[in-house]
Amino acid sequence: MMPSVQGDEGDYGQMRYTLAETDHGQAWGACAEAEGLFGDALRGTYELFGWVDEGAAVSGWVGSRVWLVPEGETHEPWLLEDTESVGRLRAGSLVLTGMDDDEGPPEGHAGPVRVHDGCRWLGSCRAFTRILPPPPVSSSLVLRGLAQSDQLRMALKKGTRRTLDLEEAVLEIRDDQGEPLTDRLLWARVTGRRPSSYGTDLIDLALDGELFTPVPDYARPVWERWLVGRPGTPAAWAGLDTRLREAWLDLLRERACRRAHTDRPAGHAYELDGRHIIDEPGLYLALGEAVNGPGGYFGSCLAALDDCLRGTFGYTAPATLLWRDAETARVHLSERLASDGQPYNLFTEILGVLAKGGMSVTLA
Repeated sequence: MMPSVQGDEGDYGQMRYTLAETDHGQAWGACAEAEGLFGDALRGTYELFGWVDEGAAVSGWVGSRVWLVPEGETHEPWLLEDTESVGRLRAGSLVLTGMDDDEGPPEGHAGPVRVHDGCRWLGSCRAFTRILPPPPVSSSLVLRGLAQSDQLRMALKKGTRRTLDLEEAVLEIRDDQGEPLTDRLLWARVTGRRPSSYGTDLIDLALDGELFTPVPDYARPVWERWLVGRPGTPAAWAGLDTRLREAWLDLLRERACRRAHTDRPAGHAYELDGRHIIDEPGLYLALGEAVNGPGGYFGSCLAALDDCLRGTFGYTAPATLLWRDAETARVHLSERLASDGQPYNLFTEILGVLAKGGMSVTLA
């Protein structure tokens, strides 16, 4: 059970969720439960006409990240995240669903494109159509058992039950140990409130879902694990598939950005367990644990790793790293494709970044 709030102002650090202003950081209140935190992501649909396989099975994709690369040099490739293969709608076409990155397809371009997943070319098509998801049905985020600050009490008294607008706010999220985990931006327009069954003087506050992006349902197991607290044993992520490893790494990065790190002195000897490095997120999860222990973070891409090697993330150059079972990573990460489809060796790239950052690596 989550600890209770103390006093009129509220000991908000004791609770899992804190609703706060973005401008001044003042807390509107804190609670133990946030209903609506998880939900379905908005997914677009692509139909790829004249699809030609390139030797890879594409039926049954779940959670892949694929790049769509327009033919020619006029347009840039774009990323379709959390991709799923629906199958063939009609002869010669393939249907995918997923979430476009910020760029999306180039304006006015409808094919042809070639598709890869960062490891291999999957196929190509002569043209495509893209159907955007319908606008989301207005949803609510309900903060149950909310202990109100004096500021919120006054605002609720002045506003009407269904028109009070608290404007832009952030939902700060802590684990059960009270450590900062992450936060979510939202527009805090009150749509309802009532006394809460959690206790006297607590309320259930319903907020409009505008600006709020729910955490994808598939990531719930990862979040539930981290809401308990930092794992005490290494490689707690090892049994996850790539999709959930990415969710674990995303949450780990967000947590790390909210914490101060104590850098070890120069000359420290690190050891990396490479048995589970069969994909890119596994690489960074293992590196994070090698430097900062179970649940530790030390980069989530090459650029982020370079930043971590510069200090303030638990490391001071020079140092040594004994990489055990390095052959596993060499096998799975050597043949990769950049966003534009150009081949590169991620295993070699990682070794180069580590060496540049003052970490001498011994492969075992």
